[in-house]
Amino acid sequence: MVDVARVLVDSPLPQLDRLFDYAVPTALIDQVAPGVRVKVPLRTAGRMVEAWVIETDEISEPPRPLSEVDAVVSPVAALPPELYALARRCADRAAGSASDILRLAVPKRMVRAEKAWLTADPPPAPVVSDEAVVWAGATLSVFPGLSDAVAAGERIAVDAPPRPSADLPVGAWAELLAAIAVEMLAAGRSAVLVVPDHRDQAQLLTVLATRVGEDAVVRDDARRSGPERYAAYLRLLAPSPCIVVGNRSTVYAPARDVGAVIIWDDGDPLLAEPLSPGVHARDAALVRQELEGSALVFSGHTRTTDVERLVQLGWVREIAAVRRTSPKVVLSADRDGQGRRVPSAAYAAAREALAEGPVLVQVARPGYAPVLTCADCRTPARCPHCAGPLRARRAGAVPECAWCGRTVPAWRCASCTGTRLRMVSSGSERTADELGRAFPNTRVIVSDGEHAVTTVDARPALVVATRGAEPIAEDGYRAVLLLDGDRMLLAEQLRIGESCLRWWSNAAALAAPGAPVHLVGVEGPLSRALASWTQPAYARAELAERAPLAMPPTVRVAVVEGTATAVAGAVDDLRAALPQLAHTGVLGPIATGDGAVRALIRFDYGAGRTVADVLRARVVAEALRGRRPAKDRAAPRTTLKVRLDVPELDL
Repeated sequence: MVDVARVLVDSPLPQLDRLFDYAVPTALIDQVAPGVRVKVPLRTAGRMVEAWVIETDEISEPPRPLSEVDAVVSPVAALPPELYALARRCADRAAGSASDILRLAVPKRMVRAEKAWLTADPPPAPVVSDEAVVWAGATLSVFPGLSDAVAAGERIAVDAPPRPSADLPVGAWAELLAAIAVEMLAAGRSAVLVVPDHRDQAQLLTVLATRVGEDAVVRDDARRSGPERYAAYLRLLAPSPCIVVGNRSTVYAPARDVGAVIIWDDGDPLLAEPLSPGVHARDAALVRQELEGSALVFSGHTRTTDVERLVQLGWVREIAAVRRTSPKVVLSADRDGQGRRVPSAAYAAAREALAEGPVLVQVARPGYAPVLTCADCRTPARCPHCAGPLRARRAGAVPECAWCGRTVPAWRCASCTGTRLRMVSSGSERTADELGRAFPNTRVIVSDGEHAVTTVDARPALVVATRGAEPIAEDGYRAVLLLDGDRMLLAEQLRIGESCLRWWSNAAALAAPGAPVHLVGVEGPLSRALASWTQPAYARAELAERAPLAMPPTVRVAVVEGTATAVAGAVDDLRAALPQLAHTGVLGPIATGDGAVRALIRFDYGAGRTVADVLRARVVAEALRGRRPAKDRAAPRTTLKVRLDVPELDL
């Protein structure tokens, strides 16, 4: 009998995305176990590589001579079987490699943190106080049946209450999600909370700090140091349950007996994984729920078309609040016809609100003047070096390029040879200057990418913030002005309407109860959806409009990019496997530069398995065909890139 370890090599090469058999030497039999890291020889590369042991077995006679495991990197079984199964399923769905997903899910090993964890006592089981349980029950009672649905492991969509908390400097949504997690922990199960950024994470941690002990909460995000993140990951492997709060990769967190996975604001682009294979946190959560049977909760102030499609199919159940609440939204237009950026009604509301507390002003862009044009012909001003857009950091400043950063002191228009520039847009800093002059003796606070502000006190102030960077105000804002809505809608994106509604709704939810929220210069279905606070209805209307046009998410979309021959081969394979793609399913290919082409493949959800398998097989075939001989490392390498579930049809 021969002891065999089946391993997954940690490699980006698609042809290595399968299990390989290695003989286990006698000296390592007691150390090689499923989930541990090992080093194995890779004959084709002539070197040692790291790998994960997926399973072990004994076979009587190997079909061929087996190489031996060289060494055990760590004795810790850091890859639970459930995590490998999830990574494998997500990778197969996205035509990617399981090792790429594991590289996102499992932090880099830190020896010192690992030794400290091995010598420390296991964490005790967290104790949830009766007071915390009563609080959680009272918080969730606003949504009848929510507690029972979570306990039963259902898939749920919940519209979060659009108001600030009455007790803490957080949104009421954070208390709702924390209450679900507290109930799970009280039942002896773990909860995984996935949020877009550190601001959302800080709100959840603030609520949980007042309800459960520090040992029960695990913070997981890339802002922590390597040792801290690896120590937090090792804590998840302990047998005691916990509450995990983190960003998109937290959806893979291997916590003990997960009872609920909660996704906040799944429409935020930060939850879309940019690295291969590009699995969105929402899709990974759906796969995990199917594998583990845990509850899955989608929550937000708006409803994405992706979640609404699942609600319409009956795959996700919507649970509404017993009493519907919404902000006081006012559609504020420039009735004087003078093209004012802040109409008189919104200006009056801000002046009145400043007597009581802070006022939030949301703008589209950071900086002073992010867009400059020729003062004579109105042609957008471009950098003479890289053709990037020019911007101004302050009034009278020398313009600079937003791409390469060069200053352009002697700019000349390429269309009319004019030399005068005109500022046609106002960023956060210019808006702050203008409002500061309009409201003298008033504090003005700027919050954007360069000026990070997370909270403001209850004193009167004008808070000018870019979308997504709005601070939390103590007791809520006394008025909210949503500016530049018409400019936000000019972006050439399929989902720009959804995005704008999400930006505006998240800002409106920061207003104190009864405080006015002025949406300036926007009309049509979007403004009506915000004013009536019927975001799910808008998502349903969007789905109905996209279905006849075969636009996502009514269909899935794959992007195939590479050489013309490789892309043509992939498209031919798909047409052979799915004849229905022959006429309308393929868009392109078109040239993208450097000899590469790109094609879009639109297909129904039922064909997803076939499309993923065909494209993955073609990727492996192209990778093998493009291998360079050992004696000719300068030979060109043929590659084929594939990405599924792209949100935009962008050739």
